[in-house]
Amino acid sequence: MNAHYTPNELLTSQVARTILDDDLAFVGVGTNGRAFTLAVGIPLAGLRLAQKQHAPDASVYWGNLLEPDLSAFPEHLRQDSLTRWRAAASPVDVGYKCDMLARRGFDVSFDSGAQIDRFGNLNITAIGDYTKPKVRLVGCLAQPEHFAFVRRPIVMMDLDRRSFVEKVDFVTSVGHARDGKTRQEWGLGEGGPHIVITDKATFDFDTPGKGMRLRTIHAGVSVEEVLDNLGFKPAVADRIATTPAPTDQELQLIREEIDPDRILLKV
Repeated sequence: MNAHYTPNELLTSQVARTILDDDLAFVGVGTNGRAFTLAVGIPLAGLRLAQKQHAPDASVYWGNLLEPDLSAFPEHLRQDSLTRWRAAASPVDVGYKCDMLARRGFDVSFDSGAQIDRFGNLNITAIGDYTKPKVRLVGCLAQPEHFAFVRRPIVMMDLDRRSFVEKVDFVTSVGHARDGKTRQEWGLGEGGPHIVITDKATFDFDTPGKGMRLRTIHAGVSVEEVLDNLGFKPAVADRIATTPAPTDQELQLIREEIDPDRILLKV
């Protein structure tokens, strides 16, 4: 990794470049540690970076806050801070949010999980046999609806063979295919993840069978290193582009205006 920027800053710039003007994005509440940074911190920083550069009218629904003011991020993410955070609406009823999802009101969502497979099926429910799991995870939350109704779901995960598996132990969110059948053959509509952004590479599903495809690798990372961290072999183009580095302007905005205290990108 180039010493001039951190891995989190690179991922933030990648998120920003996926956001279009007028997009409404959904970001969950997250937990803590690295999981928070991937599912919440980087997406929020990326959204704010997009607002500052090319998408001034992009907005976000975070947890129960509709359009929180990302220019005035709370110093501490405690309940009282969130309650007092300036937003278009706060708190918003969960039923209203679910109704927005079902009506395809969101352009982008940010999702993460314990496992993802080559067709983008995501697992945040259980590791091992569901009836007697090795690990019981957080459960579905709203992620099944994200893959069903959001136009461009974005998966944020660190690349690891234990997480990128041939077949997930439990399908929380349905990807593009499962057990040899497409979404349509399962009786489902359009959906599934749009792209996967990791700490080593980015992937999409732009293949005839909708399997995961290696799109770019980050500077300093080899194709072999990426493949070694996958439990399956993705589609690989003859020439793989290098993930574009953050610009000097992007780094300045991230460090001086968006997240100077490293609240969002600390882990």
